[in-house]
Amino acid sequence: MPSDAARLGEQLDPASTVLLTVECQRGVVGPESALPELADVARTSGALANIARLVAAAHEAGVQVMHAVAERRPDGRGASRNARLFRAAEKLPVQQLAGSTAVRIADPVPVGAGDLVVRRLHGLSPVAGTEVDALLRNLGCRTLVVTGVSANVAIPNTVFDAVNLGYTAVVPADAIAGVPADYTPAMIRNTLALVATVTTTEGVLTSWRRPRRAR
Repeated sequence: MPSDAARLGEQLDPASTVLLTVECQRGVVGPESALPELADVARTSGALANIARLVAAAHEAGVQVMHAVAERRPDGRGASRNARLFRAAEKLPVQQLAGSTAVRIADPVPVGAGDLVVRRLHGLSPVAGTEVDALLRNLGCRTLVVTGVSANVAIPNTVFDAVNLGYTAVVPADAIAGVPADYTPAMIRNTLALVATVTTTEGVLTSWRRPRRAR
């Protein structure tokens, strides 16, 4: 029976894996975030630094990277308003306006020339109702590595949508963040671990460094 490391290595085959960063944008996790508590947790927990390490390693290993960005038009057209979260976001001092610095990928996460950036104007998930699924299928993706924020809403939505669409979801537990800080491990343990392969940043990096047998 294969070990956990061997099983993870099979799941993380660079040829069929995509690394997704969720809302790792300046207006969310940057120094001038609309959500300073979330930005602080993302940075002090090391999650943002780990995401940067994973993206850099993906570039080296030939793993496709995709950045999911949430934004809104200045006139608000197409934006969701059917939940308290959306209505509160409209009143925040920093708006995730299309074309603004708030929707650029935050440092220290590197963006490569081959990375795909998918922007959405509505909803809670980077996957549902966006072009992400079609792009993943065209890329031959079988495993989606999910990183970013927040563990409260967007991350579980992403994992559930990926699993419902037939992808294997892998979540490096130290590369996601939510508020309060102690909510994230509880959510991973009681929810995400039931549907995704939960690992660490180092576990993913080790898999991508490991030599692979010729097919």
